[in-house]
Amino acid sequence: MGNKVTIIGAGSVGATIANDMVAMGISTDILLIDIDEHKAFGEAMDIYQGTSFGAPAIIRSGGYEDAVDSSIVVITSGLPRKPGQTRLELAQTNVDILKDIAPQIVKYAPSAIYIIVSNPVDIMTYVFHKISGIPAHRIIGSGTVLDTARLQAELAKEMHISPKNVHAHVYGEHGDSSFVPWSRATIANNHISIYKAHAPQGEKISFSGEYEAFEEKVRTSGAVVIKSKGVTNYAIAMAVCHLVRCIFNGAGTALTISTMMNGEYGIEDVCLSVLNIVDSSGVRGKISNDLTDEELEKLRYSASKLKETISAIKF
Repeated sequence: MGNKVTIIGAGSVGATIANDMVAMGISTDILLIDIDEHKAFGEAMDIYQGTSFGAPAIIRSGGYEDAVDSSIVVITSGLPRKPGQTRLELAQTNVDILKDIAPQIVKYAPSAIYIIVSNPVDIMTYVFHKISGIPAHRIIGSGTVLDTARLQAELAKEMHISPKNVHAHVYGEHGDSSFVPWSRATIANNHISIYKAHAPQGEKISFSGEYEAFEEKVRTSGAVVIKSKGVTNYAIAMAVCHLVRCIFNGAGTALTISTMMNGEYGIEDVCLSVLNIVDSSGVRGKISNDLTDEELEKLRYSASKLKETISAIKF
């Protein structure tokens, strides 16, 4: 697999992804495509002019025809979420944009792995499945990868431990019906409910099982950022870069990406996030974790909310 990455959409998210890929040395060949060709050109030039401080890389702007031989295509195009607006309210407008983009990019990059970042990401990922003709294992929605990172970061602060030792994940919609399967959450190989009792200096750990408060903080943190600065771009860019790096290294990484459900957990014909293994082929498959009855109900509820939106949009 080569490491050419095409990014469609040179707005705040797309441009930040491109810049971070160069800074992290993830790709040495990056193409930016945007309906605003001048903006894409300027972003590419600005990023390229800093490459002498890192690993050699080529970053340029261009058209869909320049995406030939791309290993990965990242789609960020669409209108951003406004303050007070839910991700699902964006649906029809951004679906229409995706309908225009999909046939043009697939024509020139039919063998690429596609990462959908545009919101509402679960709806956009589902629509891309239905209109693109790309095999399911090469379609990945960024899903709750960022939500999970937010959760792990907050829990790590409470537990006085590295986020890398926090194994708790956000399932379902990237949005209001997301939830955490706490029955599966562990800290350094201890279930989260008992880690405090087993940890050195456990008396310093303030966490006392405020599960709902943590979930709400994760759900609303994106809206807080948007209200404060108008857009979220840095954290999602790092999340996408991590996803791209996991594809390129090919080892097999467990991530809560949004993928098509085909009967798992009794859910089908909708895209949402559960744990999947990601490698150089794209999606290797889902990890079938045992969920409690309550967690299973929450996952199915999240699926039903997404299906309500799918039934209301035209694609």
